Amino acid sequence: MTNRDGKKISLGAFLHPSGHHVAAWRHPDAQPDAGVNLANYTRLARLAESASFDLIFFADQAALPSENYDYISRTTRATLLEPLTLLSALAAVTERIGLVATVSTSFNEPYNLARYFASLDHISGGRAGWNLVTSGTRLEGENFSNPPGYSQHDERYARAREYAEVVQKLWDSWEVDAILGDKASGRFVDRSKVHRIDHSGQYYSVDGPLSVARSPQGRPVLIQAGSSASGRELAALTAEAVFTAQRTLAEAQEFYGDVKEKARSYGRDEDDIKILPGIFPVIGRTESEAREKFQVLQDLVHPVVGLNYIQSHLGGIDLSGYPLDGPLPDIAPETEANRSRRVLLLDLARKRNLTIRELYLEIAGARGHWQLVGTPNEIADALESYFHERGADGFNIMPPSPHGLDDFIELVVPELRRRGLFREAYEGRTLRDHLGLKTPPNRIAAAATAA
Repeated sequence: MTNRDGKKISLGAFLHPSGHHVAAWRHPDAQPDAGVNLANYTRLARLAESASFDLIFFADQAALPSENYDYISRTTRATLLEPLTLLSALAAVTERIGLVATVSTSFNEPYNLARYFASLDHISGGRAGWNLVTSGTRLEGENFSNPPGYSQHDERYARAREYAEVVQKLWDSWEVDAILGDKASGRFVDRSKVHRIDHSGQYYSVDGPLSVARSPQGRPVLIQAGSSASGRELAALTAEAVFTAQRTLAEAQEFYGDVKEKARSYGRDEDDIKILPGIFPVIGRTESEAREKFQVLQDLVHPVVGLNYIQSHLGGIDLSGYPLDGPLPDIAPETEANRSRRVLLLDLARKRNLTIRELYLEIAGARGHWQLVGTPNEIADALESYFHERGADGFNIMPPSPHGLDDFIELVVPELRRRGLFREAYEGRTLRDHLGLKTPPNRIAAAATAA
């Protein structure tokens, strides 16, 4: 195996209220109100923090498939809290763990987003991270007056590239020592250390400065989720961590090597960007116990939910006229949304000759992410292989069920520690500390000094 020079695995907890399996809410241990129950989220966040996880992460989508209430009425997707609001509450009941939320560049102005995350970074003492997504579903666009370019994949990513640039400039508009607080002189701020950004680009015109002082970790950590060609380029240029879906070691190594190489082409060090594939682990003390746990969830998948689940991940393709136990039909038109995930699912169905029902059961838990069902040693072996063979710098753990995170922490984390792969305790206080990321230089301050 490749020598990683004593580096350790990063672990994120990608939280869903009852678990990531699409039928997890029907599990006997699930709480009916888990999606809006702050005590439930608090338990999960503190549990992850007790194990010294790097971060907790919440995804987001600002729409519901309102044309299919039968489907939505059979899921918990309609009752999820807005993630930034939730993380602000969780910041008050945790001390060390990183707090990462998804916010779309298509439906938010750069100034507002920069302000939200700088505020969360102050509230949490330097633990905030922004997961940049571009969105692109028709349903989301219709909730926001169809903003320019949102429906075209390459256009969205071109806008997102400039969007990230504006946000980073705004975070740099305050120098770290700009606040004087000099009561005797009456000067609260050193005006020479607060800068306009005067950004005038193809898509955005923003004067600045930000109305929030420089945050504890310099800038919140910028994370990107997307594995298409455009997504990889954006990640290599802007991201400090990447959430991705890679089902095999070969696929993970290709993605890892490609993004790291692209980052180097932009003058970045490869250690400045962490690759964190999602993993959906179902863990038992024996293989039979693990498979029994998984089958309990699989047996709870309703056909209406399963069919609509794959339709949404294939970009809204209508499969209602095809038999569930027949093959997936040839799907020619490429959609603008979920492009990389759509390719992944189509390849999966074709390589394994899956029926529609088999495909929705295949992704009912992991949604195309890496799915592992096995013992603690088997799970640890798989993670160690990905890590040492340069397929990942860490993993975004997707608990399958209400107690899936408990299982991972109780059974797998001790085995990772025994192998020297995961920390025994936090060694720093900020999200950058946990991920081993440098504090970024203030580029605007450097330019002002040079001028």
